[in-house]
Amino acid sequence: MSGGNRWRESRAAARPARRTAGLLAVMAVSMFAATASAQHEATLEPAGNDVADTASLQRGAMYFVNYCLGCHSAQYVRYNRLAEDLQLTENLVVQNLMFTGEQPFDTMTNSMRPEDSVRWFGIAPPDLSLIARSRGTDYVYTFLRSFYEAPASPTGVDNVVLPNTAMPHVLWELQGINRAVFEADEAHDGEEVFRRFEQVSAGQLGTQQYDQVVRDIVNFLDYIGDPTQLAREALGVRVIAFLLVFLVIAWLLKREIWKDVT
Repeated sequence: MSGGNRWRESRAAARPARRTAGLLAVMAVSMFAATASAQHEATLEPAGNDVADTASLQRGAMYFVNYCLGCHSAQYVRYNRLAEDLQLTENLVVQNLMFTGEQPFDTMTNSMRPEDSVRWFGIAPPDLSLIARSRGTDYVYTFLRSFYEAPASPTGVDNVVLPNTAMPHVLWELQGINRAVFEADEAHDGEEVFRRFEQVSAGQLGTQQYDQVVRDIVNFLDYIGDPTQLAREALGVRVIAFLLVFLVIAWLLKREIWKDVT
């Protein structure tokens, strides 16, 4: 993302959905409220995210603020740290990301009252600072791509990864509506297993475009779960390089000292 104009254009495209229910609304609620049945289990697909991709992190931050922050928080992340790591000016962060904080050093919290969230969702939506670390990036990536039409559900949708989920599919306008096809599996005593999705109605984005949106969100969640991971890995490489050089020096010194010893 090279400048403010591109940032504002991207944000303007996502803004209409900012007031929708949070992107990951009630994900943790559903983990307690629903028990996954074995016949509906889905294979997790690799997220393929890259926290070194700054442009992806920038887009992920925008999607998170517009789709998630209305219900969830990221209380361990400060806006000014976000600006530094994502190579954004504080002015851009204030104008485009700060809808809940007063100062750049504030954390990413929301204004939803706990009693309201309990009444609407049954439990307060959890903080998402560590969701990628606790559930894994592959889980979150697959989950957000696995909603399907379920008229009997209170939300009108269900999820292959987490059956009976209480979370609505807030990205349906982008992805469209899918139908899940389950077929009897003779290897499992005729139990129904998930086979494939069939599109019921198209969304605003194609499959690859939608997958990239989800990947950007997962990338951002992966980043906020451990903002120092790139610096830590870089430091680890330098430490190993130093130890290798020191090993060579120590070996040469040892050979010089013991060369006359028979």
